Amino acid sequence: MTTTILCLASYFKGGEFIEECKAQGVHTVLVTTEDLQHEPWPRHAIDEFFAFPGVNLSRRPDIIYAVSYLARERQFDQIIALDDYDVETVADLREHLRIPGMGATTARYFRDKLAMRVQARDRGIAVPEFVHVLNYDKLRNFMQRVPPPWVLKPRSEAGSMGIKKIHSADELWANLDHLGDRQSYYVLEDFLPGDVYHVDSIISEREIVFAASHKYGMPPMSVYQGGGVFVTGAVPYGGEEDEALQAVNARIMEAFGMVRGVTHAEYIRSHADGRFYFLEIAARVGGAGTDKLVEAEAGFNLWREWAKLEVAELRGEAYEPPVATQNYAALMVCLAKDEWPDTSQFDAPEIAWRMPKKHHVGMVAASPDYDRVQALVAEYVPRLADHYVATAPPMDSPGG
Repeated sequence: MTTTILCLASYFKGGEFIEECKAQGVHTVLVTTEDLQHEPWPRHAIDEFFAFPGVNLSRRPDIIYAVSYLARERQFDQIIALDDYDVETVADLREHLRIPGMGATTARYFRDKLAMRVQARDRGIAVPEFVHVLNYDKLRNFMQRVPPPWVLKPRSEAGSMGIKKIHSADELWANLDHLGDRQSYYVLEDFLPGDVYHVDSIISEREIVFAASHKYGMPPMSVYQGGGVFVTGAVPYGGEEDEALQAVNARIMEAFGMVRGVTHAEYIRSHADGRFYFLEIAARVGGAGTDKLVEAEAGFNLWREWAKLEVAELRGEAYEPPVATQNYAALMVCLAKDEWPDTSQFDAPEIAWRMPKKHHVGMVAASPDYDRVQALVAEYVPRLADHYVATAPPMDSPGG
């Protein structure tokens, strides 16, 4: 009997996952939104394509009705969330249709910034001090104990979306007045100066079978809200940073209970005490070209490995992780003033990938030599900033 996988996508991403499903002989169904139906999806690998009216796949009960209707004539063996915003929706669909996989409780740890902080703290993992924006006495106590600035974060947005830096109690109360009844969907956190890292992992039967450690050039929130060039790259393999990140990442995976899949976790090393603190985690492939960064380093694509992992489980087979190469790589991305900017001047033979996206410049430089990659970053980032960078105001939500 043919294996059937339903993919949900609130954003245009995950083409490699879909293509790998096709290569594995899977019947693949894609549900996305009407505004994304004309994106260059890999139609050759999609057996059935459905565009959901409106722009919100998480709208209940409509999405449950729609998928349940499709299930009348199809046996879905698995449902996959291709975007962060679909993780909780897919967990609910699995529970409603009684399909094995990550359920609603575990999904919270990978979407809800409050849930993931509480779980990490309760397992003895260092996190920046935080408080749920709920009880005003607790908020006042937090502000008395923890000096500003603070960070006001929506609990279920992706990445740096909707995050605000708060400098005083008066500024916080003004923001809460604006939020009104939405206040409880936020968490207030200590603004911890430090270097920000991410670890991108593959999990198979609760075991980390691959994990790559990276360091951002500057915190993602700073790039998102202030503009500039987004940079991230591999840290030295087996070095002090790598060992510390691998250790805390292993503790997070154990605490959060993922059985199988891919994760993108972020950590910060405090300038004040040198410790690594957990920031957040997502049950997805990292965005903005992170998959191409890892591919240049390790020699395989995270989207494709995720598909192989899911298909192996459905067929009762053991997943065999690939042997990773250990190249060094760096990802550089910025908004561009031109629709299709000419990047031919960046002609180093180490350029392994260029981003094919309107009003963006993006590239990955890769080499077995860590110092060579760092030299290219030092040379290229100022040139990108001088000749290409455009800025756009940050969005509080995906709709603007």
